[in-house]
Amino acid sequence: MFFEAQRSGKLPLSRRVKWRGDSGLRDGFLQGVDLVGGYYDAGDHVKFGLPMAFTVTMLSWAAIEYRKEIAGVEQLGETLDAIKWGTDYFIKAHPQPNVLWGQVGDGQSDHFCWERAEDMTTPRTGYRLDPAHPGSDLAGETAAAMAAASMAFKHFDDSYSNLLLLHAKQLFLFADRFRGLYIDSIQSAQPFYMSSGYEDELLWAATWLYQATGDQYYLQYVVDNAESLGGTGWAMKEFSWDNKYAGVQMLLSKVLLEGGGGQYAAILKQYQAKADYFTCACLQKNNGYNVDLTSGGLVYVRQWNNLQYASSAAFLLAVYSDYLSAANAQITCPDGNVQPQDLFNFAKSQADYILGENPKSMSYIVGYGENYPVHVHHRGASIASISVLRTFVGCTQGFETWYRRNEGNPNVIYGALVGGPDQNDGFFDDRSNYEETEPTISGTVPLVGLFAKLQSASKIEGYSPLFSTGPSQKRPGNHKQVSPTPYTISGVKSADVPVELLHLITNTWTVGPTNYYRHMVIIKNTSEKPITDLKLQIENLSGSLWGLTPTAQKNVYELPQELKVLNPGAECTFVYVQGGPQAKVSVLSYH
Repeated sequence: MFFEAQRSGKLPLSRRVKWRGDSGLRDGFLQGVDLVGGYYDAGDHVKFGLPMAFTVTMLSWAAIEYRKEIAGVEQLGETLDAIKWGTDYFIKAHPQPNVLWGQVGDGQSDHFCWERAEDMTTPRTGYRLDPAHPGSDLAGETAAAMAAASMAFKHFDDSYSNLLLLHAKQLFLFADRFRGLYIDSIQSAQPFYMSSGYEDELLWAATWLYQATGDQYYLQYVVDNAESLGGTGWAMKEFSWDNKYAGVQMLLSKVLLEGGGGQYAAILKQYQAKADYFTCACLQKNNGYNVDLTSGGLVYVRQWNNLQYASSAAFLLAVYSDYLSAANAQITCPDGNVQPQDLFNFAKSQADYILGENPKSMSYIVGYGENYPVHVHHRGASIASISVLRTFVGCTQGFETWYRRNEGNPNVIYGALVGGPDQNDGFFDDRSNYEETEPTISGTVPLVGLFAKLQSASKIEGYSPLFSTGPSQKRPGNHKQVSPTPYTISGVKSADVPVELLHLITNTWTVGPTNYYRHMVIIKNTSEKPITDLKLQIENLSGSLWGLTPTAQKNVYELPQELKVLNPGAECTFVYVQGGPQAKVSVLSYH
């Protein structure tokens, strides 16, 4: 929901965040390029390329690692849409192999104006990178985003996945060949997203390209440049939009743990040693060289938007715990051995703190729980919606009427993770306190994968699941009527229902303001007995459907006459096309 609220450009009619309207429709016009779309960075209206690209990389990583879990709560369609909103923009911003438009808007003028995106009067200048104005960090991160996104879309849209991979390869070559800091080429970004270096982004991009392609060239690159680019030299205690080393080190540790090191194993072990350093530092087992924690147990790196570092660390350790578990491995820290479960427990502790288990008993996600920030430093959320107040709201009026009064947000910006508490677990809910009350896309994004992992684990551990199939009711004649079981793209199903529903997106296109999707659902008999009289309930269907026969009961369909019997292990498919959210498919009954 938060990412939908941060969208710039022409918004789809099916959007869930109704208080947001179209904005930035002339972005790039003065420069002769179409830069409409993408994401606003935080509570402002600048499209900063570096944190936006990191956001897309992290969204894609979540979709790759936790596709089944995200699908299990029916959010994979929204996740892919969120990724695509970013990658569609990056495709526009990369019109030539050695050109990347890296920013739209000016932070200084934008921050001096409190107005809605729909009313923008501040300059929408576009800033570009090219061989004479390099930016290896920004180009490298965008390459990583495109490579990771290509993996996220691989199972759903192969042609789009290949297009993203082409852009990723070109951007990596551009970043590597023409080296330099992006802030030297886009100087207006310096006060807001100062880059500490581009070496980590070059390794990050090459690592993701190796993940996406399996091409040994990229693995050779991270091995050959391990020392010169700092991959095996820097031991880190943070992971963020600016510093990717820990992410590189854990992804390359995965290669080693999966037995793919080969002739590069010695160098990959050096990467893994640094990944373990980060882990031990988070778990306070690093011989004193640990990540700082507040008394309430929260990772503390720096004052401005500190929760972004906690959320990133938690996601990273959740992922690393999975890599270690799959390899039946553990970590030897200076202060004792660490099991994969310890990493998971740490990730959960950060999530629990964010959701309310903290000294202030406060949720730092807007809209979650009974006590959450209501004076969020966010222009769009703090001013009456364009659909309610249709008159123009200028900068001065915005400051006087909406900012200085510090009233609660008229538009709840659901899902936004604010900057969070200080080093003493204190939090001042005031709009002027932007260090603690402003949300960012790069800070919020790690929660997508983290919460998907925790949601799935809570089911395994016996906590209340989000979805419940309920008790089955046996009918005469060995006919079973069940509470509808939500489909998932992963094929996860209730243990009581011997039918697996695998939902795929096989094509997408746009007509006017609406995105249309071709959905294919594979139905598989996972039992050892033939199934007859299978009935499916399909809700939220707004388009056309092929491959099933409607029954007299509303929203209930059955298999065609020629497929009345579904033998053990057999599969059949049906297809539907519609715009907006996907339909909800459930098993209603079977024989």
